Amino acid sequence: MTAQLNLTQEWDKIFPQSDKVNHSKITFRNRYGITLAADMYVPKNVQGKLPAIAVCGPFGAVKEQASGFYAQEMAKRGFLTIAFDPSFTGESGGQPRYMASPDINTEDFQAAVDYLAANEMVDPDKIGIIGICGWGGMALNTAALDTRIKATVTSTMYDMSRVNANGYFDAENSSDARYAKRQALNAQRTEDYKTGTYKLGGGVADPLPADAPFFVKDYYDYYKTKRGYHPRSLNSNGGWNVTGTMSFLNQPILAYSNEIRSAVLIIHGEKAHSVYFSKDAYKNMIDGNPYTENKELLIIPGAVHTDLYDGGGKNAIPFDKIENFFDEYLK
Repeated sequence: MTAQLNLTQEWDKIFPQSDKVNHSKITFRNRYGITLAADMYVPKNVQGKLPAIAVCGPFGAVKEQASGFYAQEMAKRGFLTIAFDPSFTGESGGQPRYMASPDINTEDFQAAVDYLAANEMVDPDKIGIIGICGWGGMALNTAALDTRIKATVTSTMYDMSRVNANGYFDAENSSDARYAKRQALNAQRTEDYKTGTYKLGGGVADPLPADAPFFVKDYYDYYKTKRGYHPRSLNSNGGWNVTGTMSFLNQPILAYSNEIRSAVLIIHGEKAHSVYFSKDAYKNMIDGNPYTENKELLIIPGAVHTDLYDGGGKNAIPFDKIENFFDEYLK
């Protein structure tokens, strides 16, 4: 049974509302019984069943931020779209709050496909997904599992298993480093159980340290300023639970990416600290895969990580390319 959620009805996105699409709030349920909240965008003055796209990300963001921006833009271009909050976050259900799971979050994407495939406005044979940042990795994982998905776009992708297990830039890729992480996380589990609460890890650093690395400054510029701040966003506020992403340490999400047969477009900024995730994911996806003619890696010159959240003031998101890609593969 789908649970009743407390959904905000007024427009509270960080981007302006378009008069070219109809917007509404919807809910749907994943196979674990968690009710998810989403914004649906439908192009105006269209007839017949539409191609559809489910959008999610970044990791720790909400649908009022980048995913909603992508969803509304693609609806303006003729697609029925939904931008959803993952389980345990935003307006979606799930207890305790601020947890993540490689399994449940992949399931969230599949549940969005369930909703679209059953929607009378949608052509069930024309469904795609877009994953942004950490949800780019989740999108690839879903594409490897869900044969209903005909086309996948990842934008400024993170592999959340890799970054949790190996650290940024693989600087902690050793058994000793991982063991130290496991010790710290399990000690926190004991403390959480004793107190009956979950300690938050903290969102983006605020105030910003003078010696912060560039990628932290990049995140601050989006999540902690009016450019991207939202009161429900984990990254804009208290962050995930310390133990919230623990399962990513030993549950890799891209083990079968080279068995993806459907179309995939991987997009990343040339100057993004995270670009190695996309380059390596693309390399691994096509390694030994007989279905490579519909796979593409697109590097955006000069773009940093958050430029692909909202364009970065320089129209860095290649929406024309994304539209043409979905037009071709959601035939």
